[in-house]
Amino acid sequence: MDNVVNSVRIIPAIAVPEGAGVTVHRTIGTPVLREYDPFLLFDHISSDNPADYIAGFPSHPHRGFSTFTYMIDGHMEHQDSMGNRGDLGPGSAQWMKAASGVIHSEMPKQKDGLMRGFQLWINLPAAHKMDQPEYQEYAADAFPVINTADYSLKVLIGRFKDTVAPIVDSLTEVNHYDVQVHPGMHFQHRLPTGNNNFIYVFEGSGQLDEQQIPKHSLAIVGADNGELDLTAGKQGARLLVISGKPLHEAVARYGPFVMNTREQLDQAMSDFQSNHFVRDRAWIKRNP
Repeated sequence: MDNVVNSVRIIPAIAVPEGAGVTVHRTIGTPVLREYDPFLLFDHISSDNPADYIAGFPSHPHRGFSTFTYMIDGHMEHQDSMGNRGDLGPGSAQWMKAASGVIHSEMPKQKDGLMRGFQLWINLPAAHKMDQPEYQEYAADAFPVINTADYSLKVLIGRFKDTVAPIVDSLTEVNHYDVQVHPGMHFQHRLPTGNNNFIYVFEGSGQLDEQQIPKHSLAIVGADNGELDLTAGKQGARLLVISGKPLHEAVARYGPFVMNTREQLDQAMSDFQSNHFVRDRAWIKRNP
């Protein structure tokens, strides 16, 4: 069950098996929160037990949305049917606009040790669901970091004040930050007007509107006035802050396909089964 206190809705993560048997901790894409326009799914991997991640995510298709994968610890290798290959290591990230279709795999490049990372699915507007696929992939040092007396903030997508990330989403105007708030200090930020916003605490704990946000919990914030003011607990807090412009469009969804109508889903399935799924080749854009 989720909890609602004042303007903050708190949703604990649910352990879900995915891929070939990987345990992920999911908050968006569950019966509690099916979607949060434009966000379709939000998964967190966090384990030092290889049994939780070693099976990986073998070859599978996507159509109609974008994915953003952000690694904290460990190594994950990406490959696709077009010949692209990439290694996502600690602090690196990949934006994949699947659009008209990508068939890819994500497999661990380690047999033991800590694996921590996140994947966010972001819906595409109807007019762009069949665009040519695109990749953007960057190492940890490509992302700007802002340090203050109260917090450290890495800009992963979009912008924070005058600082711009290497990845910019012009369709849903996503902003995505990794924020470390020092013990007892505040992180204050005004979220974009009209956006849907959430935070996910994955280290320590924080407090919003006098409500504790425990570790591995998502909190929907800023619905009333767009103001975010988080106070870190005694051990500090590390969290993702994510914001995006809702599309307000019909969603037709079946596994890895997210379209607007049932007929479009049927076409996606037919294309996949007849080996006509990938229509345009995508190349990975990496650090210069």
